[in-house]
Amino acid sequence: MSGLRENGLWKRELRESELRESPHKSAPAVEVRDCSFTYAGSSESVLTHVDWSVPKGAFALLVGATGSGKSTLLSLLKPEISPAGACSGELFVLGEDPRALSVGESARRVGYVFQSPDNQIVCETVWHEMAFGLENLGTSQGEMRRLVAETCYFFGMEDWLHASCDELSGGRKQLLALAATLVMKPRVLLLDEPTAQLDPIAEKNFLHALFRVNRELGCTVVVATHAPRPMLDYATCAYRMEGGRVEELPCLDGLSERQQLLVPDGTPDGSCAFGMRLEGGTGAGEGSASQEGSVSRGGVHGATRLAATVRLERAWFRYDRAGSWVLRGMDFTAYGGSIHALVGGNGCGKSTLLGIMAGSLKPQRGACRIERAAKALLPQDPRALFVAETVLDELMEWSRAARYAQVDALAMLERLDLTGLESRHPYDLSGGQQQLLALGKLLLVKPELLLLDEPTKGLDMEARRSLASALIELRGRGVAVVMATHDLDFVEQVADTVSMLFDGEIACTEPSGEFFEGNVYYRP
Repeated sequence: MSGLRENGLWKRELRESELRESPHKSAPAVEVRDCSFTYAGSSESVLTHVDWSVPKGAFALLVGATGSGKSTLLSLLKPEISPAGACSGELFVLGEDPRALSVGESARRVGYVFQSPDNQIVCETVWHEMAFGLENLGTSQGEMRRLVAETCYFFGMEDWLHASCDELSGGRKQLLALAATLVMKPRVLLLDEPTAQLDPIAEKNFLHALFRVNRELGCTVVVATHAPRPMLDYATCAYRMEGGRVEELPCLDGLSERQQLLVPDGTPDGSCAFGMRLEGGTGAGEGSASQEGSVSRGGVHGATRLAATVRLERAWFRYDRAGSWVLRGMDFTAYGGSIHALVGGNGCGKSTLLGIMAGSLKPQRGACRIERAAKALLPQDPRALFVAETVLDELMEWSRAARYAQVDALAMLERLDLTGLESRHPYDLSGGQQQLLALGKLLLVKPELLLLDEPTKGLDMEARRSLASALIELRGRGVAVVMATHDLDFVEQVADTVSMLFDGEIACTEPSGEFFEGNVYYRP
């Protein structure tokens, strides 16, 4: 059977199934009526009398500020992952209340793709991950093989069907999460920040696959995102969450504008929400380190580079003896008083390099030399830092060792715009709020070397501006900031220096302005 015939068969089955199972043939794909939601243990509603309707066959975008309730709203349409709390109002997916569906009916009606594929992938190999959901639905062996085969053909996964999930790049992991959801043939697909951890090329490939799912398979797609610009060529409608409600945007053009993080003279655009009070905390910016000259870059001017804070010398690293080298003879230096960005494709070694600088990984050959001991790492998944039951307790965990008081933690909550969430469990925060909480926890210990892995993931524009302000202030105090990121817009406006990793090595290291002037594909 040809790929086109398989796709046609799948699309016909979806339509026949929809007509057979739903008596509400004219119902929207998603409909929410007078819906309110309050998290358990909280007195403040996240959703307030929400009315929302998404037509069948749409490619819909859902935008809004960090913590506005986008993820909460989508998760309520998938009861298996809905948060604990009080929910009122009516919810419908293709005319049926999703809370009344069995697990099998829910899987075939609504698919959900998380921001991080590592939170969704549960099996060791691609083949088993593709079959996992079907096995749980009691699908026959023959039907399972057919569905896996046609889905793999649709996404071009044949060459890595038997690969280990742990060895996949970030782009392939996200594609696998999408394919493993679609193999169960849902007719509505909900995605929460699905491209936040993808490099620019992987993002384009993923969005094209999602476009094909929408147009060729007739699947309604709803994407919650802080980065709508790359999706505008595919979107048919857009909605904004604000003040606990949803409103339709009459025009998509407003989502295409590129917003500035900094004013023209290179200073933060607006007040520094973090207000980093680091006096007496680092010593790095108080003349204790020798100056080595000025950093030349495209956005921020007048920065002064201090002595080297961390240096890798001919470092080699691999995760197991039989595996491939992730880093090969890596030479890298980061300086105090500078913001150094690491860019490159998924799986190129950026996170590994940060892990070595943080001390959680050790090179098998070569050396990593840290001139100052105070360092902190923000991992890709901020929940790796969470151990407490409440937001405030989370910020207070290191207070004794780092010598700060509760008043400092409360001030940090205010700067993070998390005031009022002190008693909320960290896992009940939105993805962007979790990112801010983890960052605030690290900043309270006043590191001299700050390592950030995808720091803007899940952040809206205002939060990204606050982050830019915080990093610039830290740089001014002599802190060395090294961030691995796919957010090239943030890199261009904030970073002093950019290094591109490729094939286990540094392909180039240039001032930010020069890097983007000469780059063909890696551009914001």
